[in-house]
Amino acid sequence: MTPLRQRMLEDLQLRNYALGTQKNYIAHVAAFARFFNQSPEDLDQEAIRQYLLHLIQERKLSAEAINQQSSALKFLYLTTLEMPWSDVDFPRARRAHKLPVVLSHEELLAFFDQVPSLKYRAALMVCYGAGLRVSEAVALKISDIDSQRMLIRVERGKGGKDRYAMLSERLLQVLRRYWIAARPTGDYLFPSWRKERHRSPASLQTACREAALRAGLRKRVTVHTLRHSFATHLLESGTDVRVIQVLLGHSRIDTTARYTSVSPRLLAATVSPLDRLEARPAQTTAAGRRQPR
Repeated sequence: MTPLRQRMLEDLQLRNYALGTQKNYIAHVAAFARFFNQSPEDLDQEAIRQYLLHLIQERKLSAEAINQQSSALKFLYLTTLEMPWSDVDFPRARRAHKLPVVLSHEELLAFFDQVPSLKYRAALMVCYGAGLRVSEAVALKISDIDSQRMLIRVERGKGGKDRYAMLSERLLQVLRRYWIAARPTGDYLFPSWRKERHRSPASLQTACREAALRAGLRKRVTVHTLRHSFATHLLESGTDVRVIQVLLGHSRIDTTARYTSVSPRLLAATVSPLDRLEARPAQTTAAGRRQPR
């Protein structure tokens, strides 16, 4: 490992970046250095511009991938190398606004019926029943299930933040049946075959994808689709958007508010201000004539 890579890794660790983010940032910077066959210390803003254009024009990467690369380079140059540059030296691609995919209640029933493994069915039901991210669900520990207060403790969620998620009565029953049948050993609720490790997010994504195919769902279904469905169905049932924000662990309310645009039921139930207009009585003038208000 080069001294520069070691220092960047230490800077990431000092700022408590998630392990996955650390690995991605280091990999992005390494790819940047390989492209020019030079150390990043010897490259400037024009090199950053050329590289990002290469990713867009030649490799046809998505806006999300471009922005992650830009963020990694920004951290390297502004934090580790302490270059006197600004944010404008790290352009970001404009992301297309896409509505999240949401499953109906009927689609969810068909989906869960096609998950043969008790372990995977329980983990996927946690994602829908509590609105957890895939990384949060697989990392749950047995001690995180608080059946007394009907809460799930989520440790080090996105951004390294802890929070509580809801534990419904039905989800608790599912988890109890799973625990009795599987008797997971160790701390993790969904342990891996590797000692002291939890099930990988990739394995849960695979189980999700295969169940969606067997259920005949034409939508592109991922584990995150279950989280989107959780939020949308709560909104449709009348739950305050600020409560949903807390349950999802969103730091910004506008991130949660986007679910209002994917709920046809909520939109259809909204009363138009035109329907609230009432005819007002006309006023009478001093001459006895009535005139509209």
